[in-house]
Amino acid sequence: MEVNITREELERAFDARFPVEIKEKMHAARVAVAGLGGLGSQIAVMLARSGVGHLHLTDFDVVDVTNLNRQMYFVEHLGRPKTEALADLLCRINPWIDLELHQMRVTEADIPELYRSYPLVCEAFDKPDQKAMLVRTLLEKCPDTTIVSGNGMAGYADADGIHTEQRFRRLYVCGDGTTDVGDGIGLMAPRVSVCAGHMANKVVQLILQ
Repeated sequence: MEVNITREELERAFDARFPVEIKEKMHAARVAVAGLGGLGSQIAVMLARSGVGHLHLTDFDVVDVTNLNRQMYFVEHLGRPKTEALADLLCRINPWIDLELHQMRVTEADIPELYRSYPLVCEAFDKPDQKAMLVRTLLEKCPDTTIVSGNGMAGYADADGIHTEQRFRRLYVCGDGTTDVGDGIGLMAPRVSVCAGHMANKVVQLILQ
Protein backbone atom coordinates (compact mmCIF):
# COMPACT_ATOMS: atom_id res chain seq x y z
CA MET A 1 0.00 0.00 0.00
CA GLU A 2 1.37 3.40 -0.99
CA VAL A 3 1.37 5.87 1.89
CA ASN A 4 0.92 9.52 0.90
CA ILE A 5 1.28 10.96 4.37
CA THR A 6 4.04 10.93 6.95
CA ARG A 7 3.59 9.76 10.52
CA GLU A 8 4.39 13.26 11.70
CA GLU A 9 1.60 14.73 9.55
CA LEU A 10 -0.89 12.25 10.96
CA GLU A 11 0.16 13.05 14.52
CA ARG A 12 -0.05 16.80 13.90
CA ALA A 13 -3.63 16.35 12.70
CA PHE A 14 -4.46 14.58 15.96
CA ASP A 15 -2.66 17.27 17.96
CA ALA A 16 -4.83 19.93 16.33
CA ARG A 17 -7.96 18.40 17.87
CA PHE A 18 -6.88 17.02 21.26
CA PRO A 19 -4.46 17.86 24.09
CA VAL A 20 -1.15 16.01 23.90
CA GLU A 21 -1.94 13.96 27.02
CA ILE A 22 -4.98 12.46 25.26
CA LYS A 23 -2.90 11.53 22.23
CA GLU A 24 -0.27 9.89 24.43
CA LYS A 25 -2.83 7.84 26.38
CA MET A 26 -4.58 6.71 23.20
CA HIS A 27 -1.32 5.83 21.48
CA ALA A 28 -0.17 3.77 24.47
CA ALA A 29 -3.50 1.96 24.85
CA ARG A 30 -3.72 -1.80 24.28
CA VAL A 31 -7.17 -3.08 23.35
CA ALA A 32 -8.28 -6.55 22.24
CA VAL A 33 -11.31 -7.14 20.03
CA ALA A 34 -12.63 -10.70 20.20
CA GLY A 35 -14.81 -11.38 17.16
CA LEU A 36 -14.59 -9.30 13.98
CA GLY A 37 -18.15 -9.35 12.72
CA GLY A 38 -20.71 -6.54 12.79
CA LEU A 39 -19.66 -5.29 16.22
CA GLY A 40 -15.97 -6.12 16.27
CA SER A 41 -15.04 -4.87 12.81
CA GLN A 42 -16.71 -1.52 13.46
CA ILE A 43 -15.27 -1.20 16.97
CA ALA A 44 -11.75 -1.78 15.61
CA VAL A 45 -12.20 0.90 12.95
CA MET A 46 -13.54 3.41 15.49
CA LEU A 47 -10.66 2.74 17.88
CA ALA A 48 -8.08 3.05 15.09
CA ARG A 49 -9.60 6.40 14.07
CA SER A 50 -9.54 7.47 17.72
CA GLY A 51 -5.79 6.94 17.92
CA VAL A 52 -5.51 3.63 19.80
CA GLY A 53 -1.97 2.46 19.15
CA HIS A 54 -2.20 -1.31 19.77
CA LEU A 55 -5.07 -3.58 18.70
CA HIS A 56 -5.35 -7.34 19.19
CA LEU A 57 -7.77 -8.88 16.65
CA THR A 58 -9.16 -12.41 16.89
CA ASP A 59 -11.60 -14.29 14.65
CA PHE A 60 -11.74 -17.73 13.06
CA ASP A 61 -13.94 -16.83 10.09
CA VAL A 62 -13.58 -15.57 6.52
CA VAL A 63 -15.56 -12.75 4.94
CA ASP A 64 -18.83 -14.00 3.46
CA VAL A 65 -21.32 -12.21 1.22
CA THR A 66 -23.86 -12.33 4.07
CA ASN A 67 -21.54 -10.11 6.13
CA LEU A 68 -21.72 -7.14 3.78
CA ASN A 69 -24.99 -5.73 5.16
CA ARG A 70 -23.50 -4.74 8.53
CA GLN A 71 -19.76 -5.44 8.75
CA MET A 72 -16.78 -3.27 7.76
CA TYR A 73 -15.84 -5.35 4.73
CA PHE A 74 -16.17 -4.97 0.97
CA VAL A 75 -16.74 -7.25 -2.00
CA GLU A 76 -13.01 -7.49 -2.64
CA HIS A 77 -12.59 -9.07 0.81
CA LEU A 78 -14.86 -12.05 0.13
CA GLY A 79 -13.15 -15.31 1.04
CA ARG A 80 -10.32 -13.63 2.94
CA PRO A 81 -9.72 -14.23 6.65
CA LYS A 82 -11.42 -11.47 8.62
CA THR A 83 -8.24 -10.75 10.57
CA GLU A 84 -6.32 -10.03 7.35
CA ALA A 85 -9.11 -8.07 5.68
CA LEU A 86 -9.64 -5.88 8.73
CA ALA A 87 -5.90 -5.35 9.20
CA ASP A 88 -5.74 -4.00 5.66
CA LEU A 89 -8.55 -1.55 6.39
CA LEU A 90 -6.99 -0.38 9.66
CA CYS A 91 -3.62 0.21 8.00
CA ARG A 92 -5.37 2.41 5.45
CA ILE A 93 -6.51 4.55 8.38
CA ASN A 94 -3.19 4.47 10.25
CA PRO A 95 -0.26 2.71 8.55
CA TRP A 96 1.69 2.80 11.84
CA ILE A 97 -0.87 1.10 14.08
CA ASP A 98 0.45 -1.95 15.93
CA LEU A 99 -1.70 -5.02 15.21
CA GLU A 100 -1.64 -8.49 16.73
CA LEU A 101 -3.68 -10.94 14.64
CA HIS A 102 -5.00 -14.37 15.63
CA GLN A 103 -7.00 -16.30 13.02
CA MET A 104 -8.47 -18.91 15.34
CA ARG A 105 -11.55 -20.10 17.19
CA VAL A 106 -11.05 -19.07 20.80
CA THR A 107 -11.54 -21.75 23.45
CA GLU A 108 -11.67 -21.34 27.21
CA ALA A 109 -8.14 -22.70 27.51
CA ASP A 110 -6.80 -20.06 25.09
CA ILE A 111 -8.16 -17.03 26.89
CA PRO A 112 -5.55 -16.36 29.62
CA GLU A 113 -2.64 -16.54 27.20
CA LEU A 114 -4.40 -14.51 24.51
CA TYR A 115 -5.66 -11.65 26.65
CA ARG A 116 -3.76 -11.38 29.93
CA SER A 117 -1.55 -8.56 28.61
CA TYR A 118 -4.55 -6.52 27.40
CA PRO A 119 -6.25 -4.36 30.04
CA LEU A 120 -9.33 -3.85 27.83
CA VAL A 121 -11.15 -6.55 25.86
CA CYS A 122 -14.19 -5.99 23.63
CA GLU A 123 -16.36 -9.10 23.54
CA ALA A 124 -17.97 -9.19 20.08
CA PHE A 125 -18.78 -12.86 19.51
CA ASP A 126 -21.99 -13.94 17.77
CA LYS A 127 -23.17 -16.93 19.78
CA PRO A 128 -24.54 -16.47 23.33
CA ASP A 129 -22.63 -19.45 24.74
CA GLN A 130 -19.34 -18.16 23.34
CA LYS A 131 -20.03 -14.66 24.64
CA ALA A 132 -20.74 -16.03 28.12
CA MET A 133 -17.67 -18.26 28.03
CA LEU A 134 -15.35 -15.39 27.13
CA VAL A 135 -16.76 -12.97 29.71
CA ARG A 136 -16.79 -15.58 32.50
CA THR A 137 -13.24 -16.74 31.83
CA LEU A 138 -11.85 -13.21 31.56
CA LEU A 139 -13.44 -12.29 34.88
CA GLU A 140 -12.07 -15.44 36.52
CA LYS A 141 -8.62 -15.78 34.93
CA CYS A 142 -7.57 -12.25 33.91
CA PRO A 143 -7.97 -10.09 37.03
CA ASP A 144 -6.41 -7.00 35.43
CA THR A 145 -8.70 -7.01 32.40
CA THR A 146 -11.89 -4.99 31.98
CA ILE A 147 -14.48 -6.30 29.52
CA VAL A 148 -16.85 -4.34 27.29
CA SER A 149 -19.51 -6.71 25.94
CA GLY A 150 -22.31 -6.38 23.36
CA ASN A 151 -25.77 -7.82 24.00
CA GLY A 152 -28.95 -6.89 22.12
CA MET A 153 -28.81 -4.91 18.87
CA ALA A 154 -30.96 -6.93 16.46
CA GLY A 155 -33.72 -5.61 14.25
CA TYR A 156 -34.78 -2.05 13.48
CA ALA A 157 -36.46 -0.82 16.67
CA ASP A 158 -35.72 2.57 18.19
CA ALA A 159 -31.95 2.86 18.68
CA ASP A 160 -32.48 4.87 21.87
CA GLY A 161 -33.02 1.54 23.63
CA ILE A 162 -29.32 0.74 23.20
CA HIS A 163 -27.32 1.88 26.19
CA THR A 164 -24.21 1.09 28.25
CA GLU A 165 -24.51 -0.45 31.71
CA GLN A 166 -21.86 -1.39 34.24
CA ARG A 167 -22.71 -4.88 35.51
CA PHE A 168 -19.64 -5.58 37.66
CA ARG A 169 -16.50 -3.66 38.52
CA ARG A 170 -14.76 -5.01 35.40
CA LEU A 171 -17.72 -5.61 33.08
CA TYR A 172 -19.70 -3.17 30.95
CA VAL A 173 -22.54 -4.36 28.70
CA CYS A 174 -23.77 -2.38 25.70
CA GLY A 175 -27.05 -3.05 23.89
CA ASP A 176 -30.77 -3.15 24.60
CA GLY A 177 -30.45 -6.40 26.55
CA THR A 178 -33.53 -7.95 24.94
CA THR A 179 -33.48 -8.30 21.15
CA ASP A 180 -32.02 -11.43 19.63
CA VAL A 181 -31.40 -12.38 16.02
CA GLY A 182 -33.13 -15.67 16.83
CA ASP A 183 -36.43 -13.79 17.11
CA GLY A 184 -36.48 -13.56 13.32
CA ILE A 185 -35.83 -9.81 13.11
CA GLY A 186 -32.31 -10.12 11.72
CA LEU A 187 -29.37 -7.78 12.07
CA MET A 188 -29.46 -4.34 10.45
CA ALA A 189 -26.47 -2.05 10.03
CA PRO A 190 -27.87 0.97 11.95
CA ARG A 191 -28.51 -0.70 15.32
CA VAL A 192 -25.38 -2.84 15.08
CA SER A 193 -23.40 0.35 14.40
CA VAL A 194 -25.01 2.15 17.33
CA CYS A 195 -24.08 -0.69 19.69
CA ALA A 196 -20.54 -0.80 18.30
CA GLY A 197 -20.31 2.95 18.89
CA HIS A 198 -21.35 2.51 22.51
CA MET A 199 -18.70 -0.15 22.99
CA ALA A 200 -15.93 1.86 21.34
CA ASN A 201 -16.94 4.97 23.30
CA LYS A 202 -16.80 3.09 26.60
CA VAL A 203 -13.31 1.85 25.70
CA VAL A 204 -12.19 5.41 25.00
CA GLN A 205 -13.66 6.54 28.33
CA LEU A 206 -11.81 3.77 30.18
CA ILE A 207 -8.52 4.63 28.46
CA LEU A 208 -8.81 8.33 29.35
CA GLN A 209 -10.27 8.07 32.85
